[in-house]
Amino acid sequence: MQNRYLRLSWDLPEIYLYQAPINFRKQANGLALLVEQELGHSPFLGALYAFTNRQRKRLNT
Repeated sequence: MQNRYLRLSWDLPEIYLYQAPINFRKQANGLALLVEQELGHSPFLGALYAFTNRQRKRLNT
């Protein structure tokens, strides 16, 4: 059995935290729409977007 290790990449993406709480029932299309309309970014350029719930106990990327 081979050991598999997580390799860190030095090419880390830009990470954005959406500050307003979101409803976690939103699907990927709804979150992509938030990224486009609220942040003015294209969700397809390789950046990472993080969202939190109202209590700030969960994180969704």
